Amino acid sequence: MRLTLRYGVRTAEYDVHETARLTAKLRIHVEPGGALTVEAPVGTPEARIRAGVQKRARWIMDHIDRFEDYRRHARARDYRSGETHFYLGRRYKLKIITDPAAARSLRLVAGRLEVTAPTGDATDVRLALQRWYRKRALAYFASRMARMAADLPWVDAAPPIKLLTMKRYWGSCSPKGAVTLNPALIKAPAHCVGYVLLHELCHLAEHNHSPRFYALLDRHMPDWRVAKNELDELSEMLLVT
Repeated sequence: MRLTLRYGVRTAEYDVHETARLTAKLRIHVEPGGALTVEAPVGTPEARIRAGVQKRARWIMDHIDRFEDYRRHARARDYRSGETHFYLGRRYKLKIITDPAAARSLRLVAGRLEVTAPTGDATDVRLALQRWYRKRALAYFASRMARMAADLPWVDAAPPIKLLTMKRYWGSCSPKGAVTLNPALIKAPAHCVGYVLLHELCHLAEHNHSPRFYALLDRHMPDWRVAKNELDELSEMLLVT
C-alpha cells in the first residue's frame, strides 16, 4: 500500500508493509536515499496508519532534510576550497593553500581543514586528507579503545589496532584478538565510533553474534542500537571518497 504524507506545503509518499513481528506500534524508516517506509502490524486500518505517520510528520521531514543535506555535501569529491568533509560527525570546509616549496600537510584550524600542497590539485589534496584521516583515526581509536577496555572485565589489555580501508565494513576482530578498523570511521559521530569499538571488544569474549554477545553490548551500551542505526544511515555518505 502506498500513501502520501502532507506536512504544510510539503508531501512525501511512503510504502506500508504489514509484518507479523509487530503487534501494536508502527515503525517508520527514513532511508539515506530519502525513501520513506512504514512497517505496521497485520490488519492495521489505513486511518490508523495515516494518523500515526502524521503524528511523526515533523520528525520525518527533518530526517529527509538531514539526509538530503548529507548527500549534497558527500557526493563525488572535487577537492576544492569550500568543499566540506566530515570529521567525528561534523562537516568542515576545505581551504587549499598552494605552495610549490611545501610538503603536503593538513591542519584543523578555525573550523576548517586547511590543506597546504605543492600544486593544490585534486590528487595532492586527496592524499593530504587521507594521510591526515589515518593519523587522526589511529590516535583516536587507540586512545578511546584503551579507556573502554579498562572498564571491561574480560579485557586484560587493549588489543592492537590495524587500519584497513574497506568498502562495506567498519571493523573486524580476528580469532587471535587483533582489531581492524576502517579509517573512514573517524568521520562518524563519536557515539557511533564508540559503538564500533565496543562491538569489536565484545568479540574478545564472544567471537560470534550469539545472545551472549548482544547481552554484553546491552550491558555496556544500552543504546547501541541507536548508534548502529545512525551509522548505517550515514555509511553511504561517510564512505564516499
